Amino acid sequence: MKIALMDSGIGLLAATAAVRRLRPDADLVLSLDPDGMPWGPRTPEDLTGRALAVAEAAAAHRPDTLIVGCNTATVHALPTLRARLEPGIPVIGTVPAIKPAAAGGGPVAIWATPATTGSPYQRNLIADFADGVRVTEVPCHGLAEAVEHADQDAIATAVAAAAALTPDDVTTVVLGCTHYELVAERIRTAVQRPGRPPLVLHGSAGAVAAQALRRIGQRPAPEAPATGTLTVLLSGRQGALPDPALSYAEGQLLQAVSPAR
Repeated sequence: MKIALMDSGIGLLAATAAVRRLRPDADLVLSLDPDGMPWGPRTPEDLTGRALAVAEAAAAHRPDTLIVGCNTATVHALPTLRARLEPGIPVIGTVPAIKPAAAGGGPVAIWATPATTGSPYQRNLIADFADGVRVTEVPCHGLAEAVEHADQDAIATAVAAAAALTPDDVTTVVLGCTHYELVAERIRTAVQRPGRPPLVLHGSAGAVAAQALRRIGQRPAPEAPATGTLTVLLSGRQGALPDPALSYAEGQLLQAVSPAR
């Protein structure tokens, strides 16, 4: 079994680690785009073109499924990717976990990139899945970029700024960018208020990994032997995990995976 994941940068690490934990026997193909990152500021047409090139680089390795480990790419490029690759390769998008977060009753804060905050896409998700729940959209200026480069000072500054915009009575935070899952505990510490119930964080990595397995008729088998291999593609070229990835537990987990030969 071979599972591919794609993103412009290391935001795919959380979903990749989730796949690894569920199926340590799966071969992993990570397709990144260092030549074209970041994707967020690009026009939808330009972003779709970059995403398609990254997806096709992964598809050349004949995976059983492809996970789009990026919220922005899912918004703009998922229909094109599916039209090009399916039904041969099922394509799994990443959607903010607004529905399970709202099920807890709120109040809910959605931490997302400035481009996604207030977007029709996110507003539609809120209308569809969080009706009757008070939701605050929190733009996280510079946080994804800081995580991408493992810039600890910039991460601290961006997290503190977003926490200051988060209402004190929020009980649940949706991590609306895959990069944010890599610093989830720092976000929890910044938002947790004294005397309040423990803050609940909702990311997408676990659900996306489980959905990928379902689409190819597989089940979680965390007890399987750790025989899976790792292939890293950098704008189509074979390479290694970027150095900043190794600053995070998810990247360190993957560092121990044998390279594909």
